[in-house]
Amino acid sequence: MILRHQTRKHLLLATALMLCLSPLTAQAESAAGAYLAAVVASSESDYAASIEWSTRALADDPKNPALLESLVLANIGVGDMPAAAKYAQELTATGSKSQTATIVLIADAAKKGDFEAILKLGANGSSAGAVLDSLVKGWAKLGLGRMSEATADFDTLAKTKGLEAFGLYHKALALASAGDFEGADAILSGREAGTLAVNRRGAIAQIEILSQLERNADAISFIDRSFVPGRDLQIDEMRRRLVAGEPLPFSIARNATDGIAEVFYTIATAVNGDAAPAYTMQHSRAAAYLRPDNAEAILLTANLLEQQKQYDLAVAAYATIQPSDPAFYIAEIGRAEATAAAGRADASLEILQTLARSHPDQIAVQTALGDGLRRASKFADAKAAYDAAIALLPSPPTPDSWALFYSRGVSLERSGDFKAADADLRQALVLNPEEPQVLNYLGYSLVDRGQNLDEALGMIQRAVAARPDSGAILDSLAWAYFRLGRYAEALAPMEHASLLEPVDPVVTDHLGDVYWSVGRTREAEYQWHRALSYNPDEKDAERIRRKLDQGLDAVREAEGAKPIKPADTANGN
Repeated sequence: MILRHQTRKHLLLATALMLCLSPLTAQAESAAGAYLAAVVASSESDYAASIEWSTRALADDPKNPALLESLVLANIGVGDMPAAAKYAQELTATGSKSQTATIVLIADAAKKGDFEAILKLGANGSSAGAVLDSLVKGWAKLGLGRMSEATADFDTLAKTKGLEAFGLYHKALALASAGDFEGADAILSGREAGTLAVNRRGAIAQIEILSQLERNADAISFIDRSFVPGRDLQIDEMRRRLVAGEPLPFSIARNATDGIAEVFYTIATAVNGDAAPAYTMQHSRAAAYLRPDNAEAILLTANLLEQQKQYDLAVAAYATIQPSDPAFYIAEIGRAEATAAAGRADASLEILQTLARSHPDQIAVQTALGDGLRRASKFADAKAAYDAAIALLPSPPTPDSWALFYSRGVSLERSGDFKAADADLRQALVLNPEEPQVLNYLGYSLVDRGQNLDEALGMIQRAVAARPDSGAILDSLAWAYFRLGRYAEALAPMEHASLLEPVDPVVTDHLGDVYWSVGRTREAEYQWHRALSYNPDEKDAERIRRKLDQGLDAVREAEGAKPIKPADTANGN
């Protein structure tokens, strides 16, 4: 028999707990229970639990490669790189080859400035991945003063099809770290080997290199071509200093240790989104360990932890970015979101409210506060935060500002200020005419109020055309047909919406209403019972209970609406 993955994990955990907690089990059974619990914790990326259970199991089997590997990865997960290095050394001593252990040992040696140890790892057959091995080897040789050998290693990679950018970028950084800014600029500018695409840190490196070459004007022009003013506080500050005539120091790779940190960050960004989050995090953690001031590596690590549902660890990672860092407000928004995801909504709002007081002129901060307040159903307060964000927009607002007007419109609609809500939602459509989220919300709002039903239906149909597999939008379409009295037409989209949103109380409640309207009263009652089981709002739940007790017609009549006479399914009248 084949067990579903989730069921298998639950059985493993139950078995582990029985083995560990029963006073009648023998020591060997306890060790087996700890091992099974460690397997479960590792499979769920529960790094703290993995450390606890793997450590227990290791006490009875201190050279077990699987347990040692698990402890390496788990300590990376919690951000304890020295502990990860300890277990990586023990794992290597067993004769096992582990890419994860090699990553940690390279980072540990680079932190200590032991570049010979890094070269020995490669000579002994340890590998952290072909590209990373090549780049790290080059930087280790540079750290030992063997510059010509280092550049030769980077050149070899730069001549490898598909990997040219890795070799060229790190060669440029290596040259700059040694003071050869002309050589670095020749690569980054594209004069040496053609246009080189770089990430944000690569752009910062190029700006700093131009400044070191006493070409501040060119650096300013580069910023103006590459960045939007007001969107990146660090870049804005760099531009201010350049305009003032200040030389910017080269900071991206000041030495070989920095260079190896940049290798880890380069690989992390290259594989992010394609590789498993835990794999990418090995590299981003190593980058941040070697360069604690690399806010981008920390932000990436925190995001990867969120993807793994390790919200408390993500909160801790975000908190390592200092208030003096230009990325602090971004980290605080992330910390608030991770705190909310961990189930601490009030604490999340406190973070955002404090941030809004310290960074009142940041659109992203006011928007995040508005979003948090809206999620907490504090719609009047959310509207005030969105007011502050919209006041910071350029005049006229740019098309990408549609989301702010949409969010304020939602808050106004939920507050009952329908006239102002419609104005904001229509402004969002002026900025982005075919945005399905706005078309659906405004269309549904109009339908729900019984206003402009033909226009509302047209909006929802456009939204469905853009997102035909959205259960929420199909529900809106069915509900528009229902409110127009076109009950038979409502049936197919309503059933499709229910398949896409099988446990949504509103969709399920609507399905019951549609079934009632076409004469399928028993099925309607079944769907209303289902809707009650999905924890609807109390107001909706009370109405559903009245429908079950009295029928939809009686409820509608009591509300002053025209009763629906259940029609025969065959004719749908």
